[in-house]
Amino acid sequence: MAGHEDFIEAENAEAIITRIEHKSRKIESLLKQYKPVEALKTALEGSSAITKDDRCKSANWIAVHRAIMAIKDVDGMLASLDSEYYDILMKYLYRGLSTGDRPTCEQCLRIHEKLTQRAGLGCILRCLADTANTV
Repeated sequence: MAGHEDFIEAENAEAIITRIEHKSRKIESLLKQYKPVEALKTALEGSSAITKDDRCKSANWIAVHRAIMAIKDVDGMLASLDSEYYDILMKYLYRGLSTGDRPTCEQCLRIHEKLTQRAGLGCILRCLADTANTV
């Protein structure tokens, strides 16, 4: 039965990657219009762990990373971001920190500090405890 699930996952992965590519184009368009907060919202929409496929997770990370790196006003971004996005954003911040890339880590730490102030420690705990839905 596991072989059947792997086949379904691989089949769905192609459709998911297509959606991520479409989302990435929309994000790039928003960034060119100097709308980084809208780009981040777009990147986070539907980006909860929809698949276990690493290709999909990597493609989605690239889109989210592009939007995260464009954020200049962290307080303004968090003020306009719905609280439903806090937990998923925190997961992506930890993914960014795991890259070891200095500019990415610095940006993720800046956002992490402000997000923790706004969302509280529960956001961190939910992120770390949810090992089933990784980004």
